[in-house]
Amino acid sequence: MSFRQRGISGFVATELATDIVITVGDVKFYLHKFPLLSKSSRLQTLVASTDEEGNDEVDISDIPGGPSAFEICAKFCYGMTVTLNAYNVLAARCAAEFLEMFETIDKGNLIYKIDVFLSSSIFRTWKDSIIVLQTTKSLLPWSENLKVINHCVDSIAAKASIDPSEVNWSYTYNRKKLPSESDPDSHWNGVRKQLTVPRDWWVEDICDLEMGLYKKVILAIKAKGRTAGEVVGEALRAYAYRRLFGTLDSAASNGLDCTRHRAALETIISLLPPERASVSCGFLLKLVRAACLLGSDEALRGDLVKRIGSQLDRASVSDLLIPASSDENALYNVDLVSSILEEFMVQCNGDEEALEDGESYPASSVCGGESELALVRLVDGYLAEIAKDPNLPLQKFIAITEMAPLAARPTHDGLYRAIDMYLKEHPSMTKSEKKRLCGLMDCKKLTAEASSHAVQNERLPLRLVVQVLFFEQLRASASAEAAASDHHPSPALRSLLPRENGNSYGSSRSAATTATTTEDDQWGGGAPASGDTSSFRSMSGLGNNKSGGNGGKATAKGPLQMPRKMLSKLWSGKASSGENSAGSDTSESPGSVNLEAETKSTHSRNTRHSVS
Repeated sequence: MSFRQRGISGFVATELATDIVITVGDVKFYLHKFPLLSKSSRLQTLVASTDEEGNDEVDISDIPGGPSAFEICAKFCYGMTVTLNAYNVLAARCAAEFLEMFETIDKGNLIYKIDVFLSSSIFRTWKDSIIVLQTTKSLLPWSENLKVINHCVDSIAAKASIDPSEVNWSYTYNRKKLPSESDPDSHWNGVRKQLTVPRDWWVEDICDLEMGLYKKVILAIKAKGRTAGEVVGEALRAYAYRRLFGTLDSAASNGLDCTRHRAALETIISLLPPERASVSCGFLLKLVRAACLLGSDEALRGDLVKRIGSQLDRASVSDLLIPASSDENALYNVDLVSSILEEFMVQCNGDEEALEDGESYPASSVCGGESELALVRLVDGYLAEIAKDPNLPLQKFIAITEMAPLAARPTHDGLYRAIDMYLKEHPSMTKSEKKRLCGLMDCKKLTAEASSHAVQNERLPLRLVVQVLFFEQLRASASAEAAASDHHPSPALRSLLPRENGNSYGSSRSAATTATTTEDDQWGGGAPASGDTSSFRSMSGLGNNKSGGNGGKATAKGPLQMPRKMLSKLWSGKASSGENSAGSDTSESPGSVNLEAETKSTHSRNTRHSVS
């Protein structure tokens, strides 16, 4: 006796004529009443009602699992061998429940047999538990009512929570092969070496689950309390990359309904562990980027901003380059990054900010010397990137710059690079805008390499170039003097060294004069006093050491050389603007006449008169 298929009909090949037709959708089964009714209470009821009507056909098209599940049940009724596996066992179990194949009808009935198979085999196997859980979606609400979903979830969570040292790799089926498994030394005397199992061995396997089931598994794992937050965070990161980020951009750009993506994003965020270091800052920034792209709730983005602010120093520049919304002219969402920076500084300054779950991040754990140093490097790199945007307003660039603590910058090379990039991409800036922008930089904190680049940079205002030269001259002179006098500079040299307020120690300017400084004296880093212009005699020779008034012999050559045309531009501009008036300190400088004479010959060969 066997089941055979003829077209869309199935029948039992026996010598006895069939006496009942079971219809399941488009498939008709020609069977016998006795074996079926002896196992199924529901079929007993249905056949009894059809007999009263004189009909031998029963329609059970609403049976879960369809024709294939009913065929398993029918074969069991006939005493045939039934092959169950992770792919068909749940459908057969739901169909048996539908047919009411209980123990009260017949001992050792199908429901009992399947339940034993589930508990003794399926729920004990990592791979099979995941496969069965995946099949539950198409069998709702039967699978929910039978508690199969809960059993699968508990089985998966229990295995994911055990100590990695007790894990057998046969549990997994979706992982990448470890390099040690391909290593020829993975065996010792013919015996396989014990592999070290990583704590997150299970995260890739459960990525196959749809979001609702995945959430149940993660909640069950967290409830057991034996899995570290970092491992749960890695599981969420793997799932987000597999099921969300890969299709997010195309869905949003094509104008598709992003409801499913939005729900997935919100679920992932809700499952994030409360521990501060459980997920990387880069992953959080990708989540907030997705939230902006999908138009998620402001409160959701606010929570992410708080979490990112607590570990912003661990981000990279590429993480911060979040595209602006389509209705903006800018390339990047600078306002969002500004909010994150503000949150970092709030926490760094001692305010404790709490997440919804009550987790707080004390300032001592958020901010410190290394954190601030990492932050300013991050900000300077970010500024250099957003400076390439021709539509970036100057005010936003300055606001981002001022958020990072200036004192934490050991050098201003990164800031100089960003400012130079902004000047290059925004050539139409006014003189006052350039002054405001360059005033963010402290010339005293430029390294020799950056200073060398700055004095050759025609995009910079000339007064800033002079400042760079001035401080480099002082630095070189101080170094030479210290070497000659055992690190004790002479009073004459010390009088030239700048104080913190930008004035020299030996400045003759009175307090009243200092209080009424001109606009040009307000550059960041401190400009040299007008009375100190005589110290530039050596600098004038830097550009004219071959044709200067002293034949290039009496002028000392400094560490940096200002281009001849830039020096000519500076002093021709000073002459035209009347800076060498009788009332200035420079007119009394003994070196001013020689300097002016030297620059005249240079000016005659250079006709560029523009003043930045």
